Amino acid sequence: MKALFGSKLEFDKGLAEFNSFKTGGAAKYFISTQAVDDIVQAVKAARKLKLPCFFLGGGSNILVSDQGYDGLIIRVDIQGLELAGDAEIVCGAGEELSALVDFAAENALTGLEFAAGIWGTVGGAVYGNAGAFGSNIGSIVTEVVLVDRGGGVKTVSPEYCRFGYRDSYLKTSGEAIVSIYFKLEKGDVGRIRQRIDEILALRREKHPVEGRSAGCFFKNIPDAKQPHGEIPAGRLLEEVGAKQMAVGGARVFENHANIIVNTGSATSKDILALAEILKKRVYEKFGIMLEEEVVQLGKF
Repeated sequence: MKALFGSKLEFDKGLAEFNSFKTGGAAKYFISTQAVDDIVQAVKAARKLKLPCFFLGGGSNILVSDQGYDGLIIRVDIQGLELAGDAEIVCGAGEELSALVDFAAENALTGLEFAAGIWGTVGGAVYGNAGAFGSNIGSIVTEVVLVDRGGGVKTVSPEYCRFGYRDSYLKTSGEAIVSIYFKLEKGDVGRIRQRIDEILALRREKHPVEGRSAGCFFKNIPDAKQPHGEIPAGRLLEEVGAKQMAVGGARVFENHANIIVNTGSATSKDILALAEILKKRVYEKFGIMLEEEVVQLGKF
């Protein structure tokens, strides 16, 4: 296995430290890398062995099975932030989203303020088309560099990515994001920083500043009549009494009904069981079936 995958390959690697819920079992095989060549080698080896693989970023939007993952986890930790032209930034997929927001502000580029305070890596944000306040990251992407399932490196357009609400084609294609180009607009540093501070203050009011959580667990419901074109899932969850609910060590965050937190002893099974109860309550009262924003990894 080491001959095929290289010296960075690890066995039975616990995944709790690599996701924000801090739950879940171990990956049978695990590689963490900052090099595109390592990803190419690992993908080709996994394909040769017909081994399932999953590309992991910051782990801020996944729920890992307590049984772990019976395959290869490739943790993409590619760094780098550079100006790539007039109001354009190229960013490594492993960079923290907060670092990208700060880099844009430092260079007087506006368009990323909405992402202030969102946990995770840039690659993960693009993979799930992260967004807030009526904006999303896919709308400012111009190019994405990928490693495909055959181990080839290619550059694709936003059209290829098919960005949707908290979604992209990359969830289906299973390709690794290694770097992304963003097109922004020139702005005033003071105004950009002011807006970032406003958004961070709003997040501190309703989101856990620290703690074991994946942010909003469910997607909002599209509705053109609503502000930002959607019904907040948190509003529906609050109306069914979500804030009083808990299963084992998992409970709903007291300041936001669409956030589940691990109080310290939760298993992934607890978190998923609580989520299922929440879905059922909302469906029974409103006839709306909530859809998970959090990605489930492994067998549940």
